[in-house]
Amino acid sequence: EKMRTEEIAAKALKLLGDDRYKLALAVSKRAEALASGAKNLLSIDTSKMKFADIALMEIAEGKIGLEGIVEAAK
Repeated sequence: EKMRTEEIAAKALKLLGDDRYKLALAVSKRAEALASGAKNLLSIDTSKMKFADIALMEIAEGKIGLEGIVEAAK
């Protein structure tokens, strides 16, 4: 069963303390990393997904947090 984007976003937002700025930052940094060849952490087929959607889902699933993303981006 596929979660809808709004649900995924809401879940990810909750994990980041309802801070939309943090969520936007986390998604963009993580999407950048994925675009640069970082391995995604999802157990589903992501071949047709955009990097930002993969990033959002990783955050929503608690597989990656803002600390991990910002550290990796330094």
